[in-house]
Formats: sequence, C-alpha cells, structure tokens
Amino acid sequence: MYADRLPPHDIEAEEAVIGSLLIDGEAMYQISEILSSEDFYEQRARWCYEACDLLFQRQEAINQVTLAHELSRLNHLDEVGGNAFLSHLVAVVPTSLHVEYYARIVSKSSVLRKLIRAASEISSIGYEEAADIEHSLDKAENILYAVRSHRERKDFAHIGSILEDYLEDGGISGTASMDASVSPIPTGFTDLDRLLGGMQRSDMIVLAARPSVGKSTLVLNMVRHAASLGYTSAVFSLEMSQEQLALRLLSSEAAVDSHRLRLGLVTETEERKILEGIGALSELPIYIDDTPLLSISEMSSRSRRLNLDKGVDLIVVDHIQLARGSTRTDNRVQEVSEITRSLKGLARDLNVPVIAVSQLRRAVEDRTGHRPQLADLRESGSIEQDADVVAFIYREDMYYSEDEWDARFTGKPYPKNIAEVILAKHRHGPIDTVNLFFREKLSRFENLAAGDGVANPSMLGELA
Repeated sequence: MYADRLPPHDIEAEEAVIGSLLIDGEAMYQISEILSSEDFYEQRARWCYEACDLLFQRQEAINQVTLAHELSRLNHLDEVGGNAFLSHLVAVVPTSLHVEYYARIVSKSSVLRKLIRAASEISSIGYEEAADIEHSLDKAENILYAVRSHRERKDFAHIGSILEDYLEDGGISGTASMDASVSPIPTGFTDLDRLLGGMQRSDMIVLAARPSVGKSTLVLNMVRHAASLGYTSAVFSLEMSQEQLALRLLSSEAAVDSHRLRLGLVTETEERKILEGIGALSELPIYIDDTPLLSISEMSSRSRRLNLDKGVDLIVVDHIQLARGSTRTDNRVQEVSEITRSLKGLARDLNVPVIAVSQLRRAVEDRTGHRPQLADLRESGSIEQDADVVAFIYREDMYYSEDEWDARFTGKPYPKNIAEVILAKHRHGPIDTVNLFFREKLSRFENLAAGDGVANPSMLGELA
C-alpha cells in the first residue's frame, strides 16, 4: 500500500541549509554535529554539502565562489546545475539565522527514511526460515539500534550536571583571575612546572605509559588544578565514561577511596566530604565528552564550537589509540599520523595546550629496567615527531615486589607509590625526571618534598 509513496524528505529545507552556508560559512559550526551528507535526499544537495564539509575541514571559506570551485574539482558542478543553481540557493533563503532549524528538519526526514529501510530489512528477516529465532531477533534489534545510535549524537557535558546526576542516582546514602589568552597553564606539580614553565599554549603534550600506571589520573589532576585557576578544559574521554571520570575527580577532591565511592560504601563523615567535593567541582569549567570512536575532525569541530561558546584553555584526548582519522584507511600508521598532525594544528589554531594520552608498546615490559623510551610510542613515529613535549610515567613498584627489591637493590629504599614522570622530549627546554607520590585509591598524584624522594608527611595518610 506504500509502494507509490515517496520517502520522507524536504527539498526546501535541504536547499535552505546549503543557502545558509553560502551566506555564512561559519554556520557550519552549528550544524556539523547535526547533519552528514547522507542525510540529504536530493543528490545535488548532498554533493553541495559534501563540498562544504570538505572546505570546512580544510578551514577554508565557504561561499558561492569557493563552493563552485570545490564542486568543479569534484566533477559535480555541471551535475548540480552550475553557478545558476548556487545562485538559486542563495536567493531562496534571506538569512542564515535559522540554519539549525532547517538542519533539524533535514535530519528528522533522514531518520524517518532510515526507519523505513530498517523496517524493510526486519521484514525480510521475518520471511526467512531461520533455525535460531533468537539470532533473528538479535539481527532485528541490531538493525533498529543502528538507526537510534546514529541519531544520538553526544556532546560535551558540564561536570556539574554529571555529578548532579550521580547524586540523583543515589551514589551516596573560588577561582583566580588570569589572562587566559596568553598564560601558560600550570600542571599543579611544582617540579614539573619548573621544567616546563607550565603547559605552553599551542604545544602538543604527549603523556604515555603502560596500562594502569596512572595516565588518566595524572591528566585529570592537571585539569582539576587548571580549572581551580579559572582555565576551561575540554576532555575527550574515548575510553572511560563521563561518570567514571567525574567519580575519579570526586575521589581525589573528597579524599575518599575511589572503589568505595563507586559502590556507595561511605561513612557519614565521608558523605559530608563528598557533598563538599561535589559543590567545589560543580563550579569548575570542566567539560567532558565521552563519545566513543570520535574522529579527529569531530573532535576539532567540537573543540572549536566549545571555544566559541565558553573559551577553551586546555584540551585533553584520552587516548590517541582510540581516536579515528577523518577518512577510512587500513593503514593505522597513516591514520595515527593524521590524528597527531591534526591535534598539533588544533593546539596552534586555538592557542591552547593539547594533552594527548598514549599507550606504549608491550616491548617495554621485556626490557631490563622497564623504563620507557621514545621508540615505545605505539603505532606511529609521528607521535614523537609532532609532539612538543613527550612525558612517560614509570613506577618501579609495579615491576618489583618489596622482597624482590630488597634482594636486588640492597639498602635502597623501596619506591612504594613513587611515580617517575620522565620528560623524554622537550622542544623548548631541558629534559629530566620528576618524582611524584601516587595515591591510587584516591585517584591522585601529589608533589614530593624537596630532597631524596621521601613523601611530604602531610600526604602520607592511610592508604589501605
């Protein structure tokens, strides 16, 4: 009965989107997270949007002249109707003010078309005489889920809203003014700041280590300290959820064991500390995006949009190996090279430090001494090449038990909870090693007292 019906679409809305972009190319920031080229029903509108997106990714101006040139380069200018069609697009929309409204109309029609296709595919499954009915149901559910997951586009969430949700779900029964446009961002670790002079703007900083050494914890500590000084941070968490990161920050802030905090097994005294911690963190300019498998172009677009809205001072990507390039390729080395180049470009464009967390190759485990080297960076030499700073985290207590240590290094104190931050590359200054004290259960690194690496007594609380 539906054979003669056209799929849902709105040609006028599609043309209004392209026309709005030709009037104001900056409108792409508003709709790049709403639309993709496949959302357009009309082929020539799709070609126009693809060309606009390519110009946007190259950070070139979008207008009638540049779009015509790009369409010509792609051999589509004559097919869309030439400059006459582009002039028509500009004429049909008087202003770009409502571009997001037009984009949502196009997106809605696209979702409805996908739903129709999904229904057809599910119908075909129903006609198959499958031996395993559960398998058929799984296939049908996956088809419908693909439509929903395409529609759900996550974005930054303020830490205050994340922690508010944590409170509502029953998880438990004052900033300094600085010139953000020019100041380096302090890490909060005295010796590290002495070496780096703080995290310099336009620098790409790679922080690398083997799994479970504390990469995410250290970078969150830096974000927390920067936020306390009024600096706005954008955190792309490709591995952990927003809630996991927020609870790590809360554990550190409230000085409550992170495991018991997750389970809600806290005392009345700790509950008060948690509420105080939530109050303090909720006021900080920290924004977390936990969308998995983000492409580097999506990260760049979201960072620029947040910068226009809030003003970004620090960007964190955790971690590089889970990011995707802008184009599909079977060559992971080339893909990682594109990612690191783009992150360095983003740091320069927004004039902010970008911290890129990276995994290390397994080969470090087999080396005598186990200390990481630049060659241990996984998947691409471009990580080392593009980075202004490369720092490794190394903990000897992960490789030697106390008994093994005493037998191997007689008379030398066992480095319990001591983390070495090895500055292996520093484009603008010296390389050296800084020792920090690691409170794993509180998700926190802390400064050591000056001297021989003995922790400051004020930080040597009960760690059990």
